[in-house]
Amino acid sequence: MTRPAPQILLAVLAAALFGTSSVQAQDALTCVPTDPVTLDLYLETGFDLPDRLAAEFTQQFPNVTFDIRKDQFQVITENGPRVMASENAPDLVRIPQLVGPAQDGLLLNLDPYYDELGWSGWSQSLLDQMRVGADGIRGAGSLYGLGIGYNVTGVFYNKEQAAAIGMDVPPATIAEFDALLAAAAEAGLQPIMQFNDIGGIAFPYQALLNQYGDPAAVADWIYQRPGASFDTPAATRAAEHIAAWGAAGYFPPDANALDYTSMMGRFTAGDGVFMFNGDWESANLDTAMGENVGFFLFPPETAGDPFVAMSAPGTYVVPARAENPDAMVCFLHWVHTDEAARRIIVETTGAAPGGPADLPIPAVPAGSVYEQTLEAHRTLAASGVAIDFIANATPGIYAGAFRPELQLLVAGRSDPAAFAAAIQGAYARELGR
Repeated sequence: MTRPAPQILLAVLAAALFGTSSVQAQDALTCVPTDPVTLDLYLETGFDLPDRLAAEFTQQFPNVTFDIRKDQFQVITENGPRVMASENAPDLVRIPQLVGPAQDGLLLNLDPYYDELGWSGWSQSLLDQMRVGADGIRGAGSLYGLGIGYNVTGVFYNKEQAAAIGMDVPPATIAEFDALLAAAAEAGLQPIMQFNDIGGIAFPYQALLNQYGDPAAVADWIYQRPGASFDTPAATRAAEHIAAWGAAGYFPPDANALDYTSMMGRFTAGDGVFMFNGDWESANLDTAMGENVGFFLFPPETAGDPFVAMSAPGTYVVPARAENPDAMVCFLHWVHTDEAARRIIVETTGAAPGGPADLPIPAVPAGSVYEQTLEAHRTLAASGVAIDFIANATPGIYAGAFRPELQLLVAGRSDPAAFAAAIQGAYARELGR
C-alpha cells in the first residue's frame, strides 16, 4: 500500500498542538490511511496498556487494526535487533536499548516528525533518554524512540502491615527503611516481596545505588559514555546492602525462582509488607487491594536530600524496515495527545502520559495509589533526579549479567566487590572495550 507522506502530519496537527489545550484524534489524525491497514506490534508480555490503546485507536479509526505478538522482556532485548532486521520487520517494537540498533541502522529516525509535529513542546528530559548521538552515546543526538507511559519506580506497601510495624509515614532515610524491614521480620511478616528469577532484585539494588553513588555517573554508565565504570565503591556498597537483606531473610526464600506474576499474586494476597516496582502496576494493585496499598519514593541516605528514582519511558521504536512508519508515528503521537488515550495510560498504569506540557493529566480518585504515583512524578520533576534503569545499559547486560550475579548475591554465594567487577566485565566485553 502507499504510505502518506510525513509532511501531511504538519498541516493536520500543528493547529491542534499549539491552538488548544486538548487534541482530538478525529481532527488531528487525518494522516491515518483511509485504506485498511494492519499495524504489526512486537511487545512485552504481562503489560496490557498497548493492547488497550490499540483497541481504542481502532474504535476511533476502524480501518486500522493491530496484529500484536508478545515475548518476555529478556527475549525481546536479545531478539529485538534480529526481528527488526528481518524482511518482515514489525511496525513497532518494545525495546529499551537503543544504541546498538540505532548505530546498525535498524531504527527509524524520528527527527523529521519531531520538527513537524512540534514535539519541542514536550518534556525534553524524557525525550533525551531516547536520543542517540553519532558517537553512540545516549542523551543527545537524533530521536529514535517514544514512550508509551512515562514510568516512575519506588516502593509499594501494604498499609495494614506497615501500620502494624509502626510505619505512620514513609521512611525519610535508608536507615529508617532498614528499621522497618527489621520490625517486619520480628513480627513474622515477609519484609520484601521481590521476584528474582530473571533479576528483579535489580529494582531494590538500583534504589540503593541511586542514593550511594553520583546519579550522573550512573547515567554516564547507562549511556555508555567513555570511561564510565560500574566497578565503583557505591556499586559495591549497594551490593553489600542487598547481600545483607538476603542474609537477614528480607527477601522470599524462593526469590531466585520467583517470577514476576507470582510476586504480584503474593503481594496482592497480603504476603509482603513492601515491594519494589513501578507505577505500571497501579491499576492492578488498586483493583486488588483498594485503599490498603500505598506508594513512596525510595528514601535518600540523608533526610532532606533530593529523591533519586528510576524513571523512564516504556520505550517503543519504529524499525527502519517497518511497512507503515507514518501510520505508526501517528499512533504514537495520538497516544501522547488524545484525551481518551491519556486517560487509558493513567487509569491502566498510574504513569504520566507525557506529551505537550499544557495538556492536563487526567483526574484520578483522591487517596488512590494512582494519586500517589502521579505525585511521585511531580516530586521528581520539581526537586528530584530521574535516572534510567541500569538494566537498559546494553542489550545483554540484564539477562547475561545482572540476572546471574544478583541470584548469586542474594544467595550469599558472591562477594559484593566481585559482583560490581563482574557487571563491569560483562559490560566491557559486550561493548568491546
